[in-house]
Amino acid sequence: MSRRPSATESAALPASVNPDTPVNLLETTLLLNRHLTDTLCEQVFQSVRDKERRREWSLYLLAKFWTAVALVAPASLGHALAQGRQEEGSLWPAVSTTDEGYFRRCKSLSRKFFHGLFYAFTQKLLAEAQPLFASALAPLRDRFPAVYLIDGSRLDAMARKLKILWNERAVVLPGCLTVVYDLFHGLARQVLFNPDAAASEFQRAVPLLSSLPAGSLLVGDRLYANLKLFKELAKRGLWGLFRLNGVLGYERVHIIRRRQVGGRAVIEEWLIRAGSGQTAPVTTLRLISFRQGKIRRDLLTNVLDPAQLPAKEALALYPLRWTIERVFLDLKKTLNLHRIYAANPNAVAMQVYGAAMVYNAFRVAQGRLAQQHGLAPEAISPAKCFPKLAEASSQLAAAEWTLLAVRRANKGTALNEPDLLQVPFGRTTLQAILVRKRTGRRRKRRFCASRKRWKSLAHVSGGRKLS
Repeated sequence: MSRRPSATESAALPASVNPDTPVNLLETTLLLNRHLTDTLCEQVFQSVRDKERRREWSLYLLAKFWTAVALVAPASLGHALAQGRQEEGSLWPAVSTTDEGYFRRCKSLSRKFFHGLFYAFTQKLLAEAQPLFASALAPLRDRFPAVYLIDGSRLDAMARKLKILWNERAVVLPGCLTVVYDLFHGLARQVLFNPDAAASEFQRAVPLLSSLPAGSLLVGDRLYANLKLFKELAKRGLWGLFRLNGVLGYERVHIIRRRQVGGRAVIEEWLIRAGSGQTAPVTTLRLISFRQGKIRRDLLTNVLDPAQLPAKEALALYPLRWTIERVFLDLKKTLNLHRIYAANPNAVAMQVYGAAMVYNAFRVAQGRLAQQHGLAPEAISPAKCFPKLAEASSQLAAAEWTLLAVRRANKGTALNEPDLLQVPFGRTTLQAILVRKRTGRRRKRRFCASRKRWKSLAHVSGGRKLS
């Protein structure tokens, strides 16, 4: 209960599951194309458009281009654009405009278009996503419509080879992210990009609350354990569970329950009053404390009824907050978001939301693959599975174009066409995508003093306010 679970520790495989079982990846790679359509992009365009007009680089083509960036990880945007002009049948959209026209389009298009597209795309995916993740805490689904994890992270430093950074001595960060992660569906339900890497994490979180269904439970770290957030949750009919920080002052009112569990471990539940009534309203909360030797964990929640959120469940739920750190790792490392290709905030936002759409599509695919083979979704490694799904998507696009070319060359001829979903390049084995239990060795990140001196790309690029 007190141990942080490793994101890469897998559950034991059922005896009936053969690790050498073949896995068909192509059936799950179609999710992205099925829901990221021209029609969906048009709906988003009409709902959020202001003064934006249609151009050759439509919202759909831009979305297709940036999801391909997450899938393929090109050497540069120029290289990707050249491939789109030269290679039919690839994941890259075929648009004949110049590179300069593309970069102007990225710079002028407001990031709110891509944020809206990501949200609409995720809502479409939910119809096919099953609540298969975190099955050990499935009883919570009977008492809360959904359980979400929330956290923020800065994007990695940008490469010096971008011209705008040549004369900058400080490390330049392209911005920061706030993610709301659906614990049971395994999806990033909300992703908010901010070009100011120094923006308040709390201020970034508040706008996302309105998109969560009433009655949901939000789990976060110490940063979110403040009365302002509890007030915002109460306005929207939401529940919260956060780790107590050393800043919040409170007064214990009375003890609800105290019991000893597992030998020397003790769990206490208190009703407390927080807030002075002058600078912050007095708020009644429940404090859940766990003690075992030197191990101590204190959680705050506005769920006052222990029957709705028992202390044991709350203490078992909080360590799963570290799952969201894996989301950031998958976005940055597996889906190439650690490498920023463009030097303006709007284009960075496009890359962020393109990667987030690919992430959600692949998470639904991960859940499906696990369900087909009788596994928990956590037994499949995104770091191993996602690149294989990306490669299968790329090869399927080429195969579909080849088949189309054969049809055109043989008009009027009845052809015996192969089932592209059954071709060998779309197959792997369970063993190749399963999580391996980590060894005792850990790689430590070397500290670099220059990381203390950084500035946001938004300030480097002129500091103007972007819509």
